Amino acid sequence: MARPMVFLALVALWAGPTESFAQKPPPTGEVLVVHPSARAAIGRLRSPYCPGMMLEVCPSPGGAMLRDSIQHMAEAGLTADTIVDRILAAYGEEWRAEPLGTGAGRWAWLLPPLGLLAGLAAVASVLLRRSGALPSAGPPPDPAPEDVGRLKEALADLEAEEEPAF
Repeated sequence: MARPMVFLALVALWAGPTESFAQKPPPTGEVLVVHPSARAAIGRLRSPYCPGMMLEVCPSPGGAMLRDSIQHMAEAGLTADTIVDRILAAYGEEWRAEPLGTGAGRWAWLLPPLGLLAGLAAVASVLLRRSGALPSAGPPPDPAPEDVGRLKEALADLEAEEEPAF
């Protein structure tokens, strides 16, 4: 099982990078124009060739070929939704960049704002509790006379210990 994959990887390395519509501008010097439907579809997909990256920034030849295929589908008149559906049918649902707004995907849209609101409510609650628990900033009470005597004795002992012995 692993030998065919190694063989294919070696052949891909030997063949070198493929030329791609998505990676190179046209040779005539004209400006490369990406179809709006292709741009929308590419922006809604993660790359199956560069895990963790969006398809629009994937530098691999496979990603470039997939962008080319999407460009050709858009030029053939397919909408961005249709293109995304076809790509996900071929590669799998895990390559969708943003969750659906229905079913379990709805939780992915609802939980972050709800978590943020819950965190803000917790911070506000703690701040309100602490502001009510703090005493007013008035002058401190006068110490008792016996405390003043003990303080003076402790300061005298401290000064005596700190005097140099030489």
